[in-house]
Amino acid sequence: MCGIVGGITNTDITPLLLDGLNRLEYRGYDSSGLVLLTKNNKLTRERAVGKVINLEKKLKLKTNRIEGKTGLAHTRWATHGEPSDKNAHPHISKNSISVVHNGIIENYTDLKKLQVDQGYKFTSDTDTEVIAHAIDFFMQSSNSLLEAVQKSLKKLKGSYGLGVISSKHPDTIIAARKGSPLLIGIGKNGNYIASDQMALLTVTKKFIFLEEGDVAELTIEKVTIYNEKGD
Repeated sequence: MCGIVGGITNTDITPLLLDGLNRLEYRGYDSSGLVLLTKNNKLTRERAVGKVINLEKKLKLKTNRIEGKTGLAHTRWATHGEPSDKNAHPHISKNSISVVHNGIIENYTDLKKLQVDQGYKFTSDTDTEVIAHAIDFFMQSSNSLLEAVQKSLKKLKGSYGLGVISSKHPDTIIAARKGSPLLIGIGKNGNYIASDQMALLTVTKKFIFLEEGDVAELTIEKVTIYNEKGD
C-alpha cells in the first residue's frame, strides 16, 4: 500500500519527508522518492528502488545537499509499471508540476493518448504521470494551481489520494482525496499532508481528515478545503 507525506514549512523539510517515509514502511512498498522546491523554485527530485535507506544513500552521495521548504515524498507499490527508478513517484511534467498519488486512474490509457497528441512526452509506465500532465495542461487556462487541479480531477476516473506542487506556485500545496485516505496536519512551523498520521507525529498531533471529493489548498499560514462542488 502506497504512502504519501508532504508539507510546506519555514525550515528545510527534507528530514521530515525521510522520517515520514520511514514511519510508513510498515505499509509495504517497492520504491520511494521525494521532490523539493529548491533554490530559484526548481523542482529537484530523487528516487530509488527498494528500501527508503536506498533513497537516503542516494541523497547523501550528492555533492550539494538537497534542501527545500516545500516538498512531497512517496513510497510506491507497483500497479502500473514494474518497480524502477523511472516508475517511482514523484512524477514531473515539464519541470513545472510534480505529483504523488495513491490509487488507480482507470482511464489513464485514453488520457495518455490524448496527452501524446497534445505534445507531452512520457518518461514512465505509470498511470500517475497523466495526472501531472493534465494539471500542467490546465495551468495554461487557470489563475491558480488549485483551479488547474480542480479542472484536472474532472477528467480522472478512478481513485486518488493526491499531493501536488508547482514551480510556478512555490508557496502552495494542493491535496485531493477520492477513494484513498488523505489527511492534513496543522503544525507550528507549517502545514502538512499524509496518507497516515503516523508520518507526521513528530511535527503535529492536530489533524484534519479529508472527506470524499475534498480538495485542499495549503500554504504555510492557512488551509482551505473545498468539497467536490467547489464550495
